[in-house]
Amino acid sequence: MATTLYEQIADDLRRRILSGDLAVGDDVPSEGELAEQWRTSRGPIRNALAALRSEGLVETRRGRPARVVARKAHHPVDVSIPFTKWVRDVGGEPGARTQEISLRRADDDKAQALGIRPGDLVVDVVRLRLVDGRPTMLERLTFIEEVGRVLFDVDLDTVSITEYLDSRGFGYDDIDHEIDAVAADELDAELLDVEPGTPILRLHRVTRGRDGRTFEASDDRYRSDIVRFTVAASGRARQGDHFIRAIGT
Repeated sequence: MATTLYEQIADDLRRRILSGDLAVGDDVPSEGELAEQWRTSRGPIRNALAALRSEGLVETRRGRPARVVARKAHHPVDVSIPFTKWVRDVGGEPGARTQEISLRRADDDKAQALGIRPGDLVVDVVRLRLVDGRPTMLERLTFIEEVGRVLFDVDLDTVSITEYLDSRGFGYDDIDHEIDAVAADELDAELLDVEPGTPILRLHRVTRGRDGRTFEASDDRYRSDIVRFTVAASGRARQGDHFIRAIGT
């Protein structure tokens, strides 16, 4: 429950935005109009608009009313949060559509990423992730055989793979993240509902278990109009190691 005036104002504007009463592209009532409506000074109005701006619901411009924008979900990459939990934490409904799960021989790149020999068996998963029914991220996951085989025992459209593997004794202990941007290829474009060549965000992950062994390597591709990545300002990971590194170091 809102306890201050600016929170009440923010709650009211948020409700109007989420209900569609104020649509993407619409101007929010001016500070003067809101101050008159709420019978207050402009201080609480500005605090309310700042709160909505931090949530990605509006943008503010000097000399003009705030404007409703398409919301981007902020995804922290300095900690590991399963996609399902992250979506629920930001108030969305997670979904999944598995495109492929297969047992095959590792090529050189996958073998190197997983620390195994080329030709060893691995399990590949391609899965589209959705937020409120909207295609948001395409996962390309590769697991060592021992871990990946348990995924054949469950409907991958209904579970968080991270949480499911943890329940089967394959919890993560350490994860490396690497972020870049790529042009959407044909599969990205088809499943993420974007034009081929559209810039999208790519997150590489390498996951190690409690025994120190690498068991997963992934290539996750996010729609950049829906998701933005964030990191802690300290630039240090939970274990104290720097997670921001120069290329080649």
